[in-house]
Amino acid sequence: MSWLFNTIIYHPLLNALVVLYDTVSFGDIGIAIVMLTVVIRLISLPLSLRTIRSQREMAELAPEIERIKEKHKNDQAAQGQAMMDLYKQHKVNPLAGCLPLLIQFPVLFGLYRVFINIFKPESLQALYSFVPDPGTIQTVSLGIVDLGVRSIPLAVAAGLAQFIQAKVAAPLQQSGQAAMLNKQMMYFFPVLIIVISWNLPAGLALYWTVTTLASIAEQWYIKRKPTHGTVTA
Repeated sequence: MSWLFNTIIYHPLLNALVVLYDTVSFGDIGIAIVMLTVVIRLISLPLSLRTIRSQREMAELAPEIERIKEKHKNDQAAQGQAMMDLYKQHKVNPLAGCLPLLIQFPVLFGLYRVFINIFKPESLQALYSFVPDPGTIQTVSLGIVDLGVRSIPLAVAAGLAQFIQAKVAAPLQQSGQAAMLNKQMMYFFPVLIIVISWNLPAGLALYWTVTTLASIAEQWYIKRKPTHGTVTA
């Protein structure tokens, strides 16, 4: 399983980053990380947009779902059937947002490993024969920040970007426990990102900041587009 993961995900991502570092990034690992992140986001854009649309549609159905739960709270079979009828009526698949996330998760883990290992000379042994070996990767980006060690400003930037993304992605209509949980996660997850980034190489914080900014742009784009239907009471 480890061999399959390395062959399909980790090694291609590692080689792609080194190619960008050697060519169009002018030997700046920070620029290479930003470029690789943008390329990954563009490739996964159809899946990301599908996930965001599904989340938006489910959020718009939330009031009706709550009414169904209350109406059939003592009859699980009737509740389930009413839910299925609601999804069918509005042409919404409640699982549509899950599959894209499951597909993207291995890629995210692969990127995590790449940014952790890229500054270790032995990791370059995994380069393909046609990819030139740079010998070592210079960790300082733009002559300012060392991406091989932790960076408090980048860790805070990653957490702030995550908070903005959560605010942009907040459902239009939600109530009860779901709304409370969403509000708690809106503050908890950015803090968690800061704590994690605080103790890891700054390259990871840079990646997380860029990919979150891309997610904010995608959320903004979807919110400007009308959904296929409007839920009425």
